[in-house]
Amino acid sequence: MKAKHQRLILALVALVGVAGAGVLAASALRDEAAYFRTPVEIQDGKATVGEAMRLGGMVAAGSIKRQSDGLTIRFVATDGKASVPVEYMGIVPDLFGEESGMVADGRMRADGTFVADRILAKHDERYMPPQMGEMPKGVAKAQQKT
Repeated sequence: MKAKHQRLILALVALVGVAGAGVLAASALRDEAAYFRTPVEIQDGKATVGEAMRLGGMVAAGSIKRQSDGLTIRFVATDGKASVPVEYMGIVPDLFGEESGMVADGRMRADGTFVADRILAKHDERYMPPQMGEMPKGVAKAQQKT
């Protein structure tokens, strides 16, 4: 076999290897990708049942209910325009509380409840992700009155 043919075969093998690695990386990232959703987007039907996503918002005042098993917690996430019931089984972060910001990873259930696998409490209430826009202070209090 000529040296020219050997280089061509080597280049093709390298190209196939790089393409294969790209396909594997894309497949792994697709399984880990989670869209960020707000309660308004969920209310508008942009989230499907079983889709992995992140829900961001504020914990509505007076909405935290701890279940008798000691691990399950139910609360309402709000963005001032819409609310979504959330259920989580586990230990919540120390900063988690009513009228505080939170982000939850999980999936929507058919009954409209967001089932969280992980909850993150926001450290600074002044920070809001760009997708949430400008959420006025006291949103959780206003949501509680309606």
